[in-house]
This record gives sequence, C-alpha cells and structure tokens, in this order.
Amino acid sequence: MSEFPGRASSLPSHTPSRAPDPPTRRTALRQRLAELRGPDVPAQPLDARALAALAANPGCQRRALLDGAGVDKATLAQSLGSPASFGQSQFAFMRGNAFEAKVKADGGAELLRLVHGSLGGGPEPVPGESSVPDLAAVGPEGRAARTSLALREATSTEGWTLLDHPMLALDVAGTPAFLEPDAVVIHPDGTWTVVEIKSFPMIDGSADPAKVGAAARQAAVYALALERVAAHMEPAPQVRHHVLLVCPKDFSNLPTASAIDVRKQLSVTRRQLARLTRIEDIAAALPEGTTFDVTRPAADLTAAVESVPATYAPECLAACELAFHCRERSREQDAVTALGRALRGELGGLTTVTGVLSAAHGTSGDAADPAVAALRRAAALRSEALSGVGASGGGRAGGAPC
Repeated sequence: MSEFPGRASSLPSHTPSRAPDPPTRRTALRQRLAELRGPDVPAQPLDARALAALAANPGCQRRALLDGAGVDKATLAQSLGSPASFGQSQFAFMRGNAFEAKVKADGGAELLRLVHGSLGGGPEPVPGESSVPDLAAVGPEGRAARTSLALREATSTEGWTLLDHPMLALDVAGTPAFLEPDAVVIHPDGTWTVVEIKSFPMIDGSADPAKVGAAARQAAVYALALERVAAHMEPAPQVRHHVLLVCPKDFSNLPTASAIDVRKQLSVTRRQLARLTRIEDIAAALPEGTTFDVTRPAADLTAAVESVPATYAPECLAACELAFHCRERSREQDAVTALGRALRGELGGLTTVTGVLSAAHGTSGDAADPAVAALRRAAALRSEALSGVGASGGGRAGGAPC
C-alpha cells in the first residue's frame, strides 16, 4: 500500500528514450525466457514489490534474469533445498482484502475523502458523483491500454475519478512488467495520486517504519510507471510525489491515511532500474541448454543457478526467495559481502573474510592502505581491551568476592 502532504509536482524521467525493439527481437527474447522457465510453465508476474527489491540490488544478475523470465523463485528455492521462510499468511491476506474492500466501498467515497483531506487537489468530493471507470480488458496489455485511456479521459473531466486496480506497464531491462497498484486517484485539478492500502495498523498517526518504508518503495515504482503514461500525453499531467498510505486506525478497522513523500524513493528506483543489465544480454551469456525448470534434478538446477552471477547482501533475506541459497554460497566463498554492503564498502580491495583477518593480524596487506591500517588499529585496541579484562577478571577470580 500504500508522511507529510505537499504540493503536487511532476517528476520528469531522466532515462534516455530508446527506440522500441523490433517485434522479431522481442519475440525471440520471449521464447528464450520461456525456455529458461521450462516447457508449459506459466510466467510469474513481475510486481512492484519485486521491482522495488530488484532496484535495491541492481547488481544481482541472478535475480534480474529469474524475475525477467518469470521463474517461480519460491519453488526453485524449495527444489534447491533452501526454501524461503517469509511470506504473507493466508489470514493476513484475507484480512487485507477485507480492509481494502471496506476502504473502496460506496464508489470509493471514504477513500476519496481521505485523499482530499490529506492532499487536496480540488473541491471536496461528493458521494455518488465521482467516477469509477470499468478497467476490464483482455490480458495485461489490454488492461494497460484501457487504463491509459481512462487516465486520459479522467484528467480532462475536472472531477474526482478513482481507478480501482489499474494496470500499468513499465519496461525493465528490456522486458515489460505489468504493475497493479491498489488505486490511482485523478484530482479535479488534473493531478494523479498513487494510493497504497495496507492492513498493518497506524497507531497515534504512526506505523511501523520498516513497513512504511517498504510501502513507499513499492508506491514509487507505481509512480514511476504513471510518469511513463503521463509522458505520452500533451500536456503531460502532474504525478504527485506524495502517495497516500491508507491503514487501519489504531486497533480498529476504520481507515486512516497519511501522505508519504516518495521523491527519494523515486530517484533511487529510477537510477537503479536504469543500471540493470538487459535481460537478453544476461541470457546470451548462459551455457547452452541452461534451464530453471523445477522438475529437473537438484544438481542440474544448482548448476543452472550458479551459472548466473549473484550479488548477495543480508538485506536479501527480507526480499528474495533465493536469499538462503545465495547466503550459503557467499559463506562458502568466504565473501565479505555476506557481512553487509556498508562493511564491504569500508574494506576496499579486501574481498574475503580470511583476507580481512590476515590484514588485521599483520600477516598480509599494505600498511599504507587505509582499510588495512584501520583494521590493524582495531585489532590492537581489541587486544588491549581483552588483556585488561583478563587481568581484571583473573584478580577477582583469585581473591575474595566483593
């Protein structure tokens, strides 16, 4: 789903425009990705949550390829013997759906009231007079086209319009991703707002910062996709950089809302997605016959997964189904990335835990290297502290208790 309201503004895309791929090239890529998934295996949709996680780790070619190919990473992790231990319970899923239905009841009257109260954008909405267009169409491409048409029509009406589960398209590393936000509201002033509806509580006006942060990153992906739609309209409508987060109030089931400024998340997501290596380039570098078909033996699947470079960090444990598998491999390789990106950045050219310990103990490394000098100073301070504790502890052990 979707902290402080502000003026609507337009965030232009900084990604250079690129001519669309020829149809034959796109068809060949789709066929290649289907081969990677395995015969008759339906593709898993690439949603905003996955895109936000991908943008947070753009150097991981493994996740980029698997997500681009629509591989079911949870099933793949199970087949590799490293199942993921996170996910939403069925009870939480049902509770979330029930709360969302309550928020959108009566033509979205309560939701529009919350949007107006938090963000303004025109006169107060009158129940029953707002528009909720039908966005039904065949396939995700059809729904995305219908959503674009509805956005264009609603922007010129100078009234309140609620788009319930619209479909937005976004190009990710050369492959299309279809995204479905909870809602998009078109204000009478022609501006657009992304709405995220979550079932975690907002107590005394505040919610869990980690959950709010995740919702903001997810909403930023939707806002980015909306910018792509707006860019094809003349004049281009403004996509508000504040999204509306709707949650249950305190311990009730009554909705309350807060506006979240996602300019930072938008900037990061835009930059990181632009850094992604194109999926077709990653696929072209794979050995002949590589497939992630989960019906294959575990040894074959392991070899296929290991053929794609990964960039593991502890943050992956909360965002990727293959994190436990990648963590195990990272530990086997003695890689310092398993300790976190921040630490890895401080260690410079030291890439293994063994190398770090060796440099700290003075058996390797250049003393002029700032990272090596800092490690040796830290090791000396640690040794000095432990010597003091040992002497003090020994005295107490041999004498009378205090």
